Amino acid sequence: MQAAPVRATAIPSFTDALRAVESLLMSGGQRTARRNAWTSVLEDRRRAKDRVEAQRFLEQAADRS
Repeated sequence: MQAAPVRATAIPSFTDALRAVESLLMSGGQRTARRNAWTSVLEDRRRAKDRVEAQRFLEQAADRS
């Protein structure tokens, strides 16, 4: 008697599961727009952080003179 073949299936990550739900609920255009909006939010946050760091640097330079 032979053992039945074992199939290894990867458990999807949380991100993969969210994307699957997203694809069921939204059309392709909405999904693209949402991702683009989130990318813009992240980029705005990065620029704001850079601005704060530059402001601190300028204040420190002014204090030294």
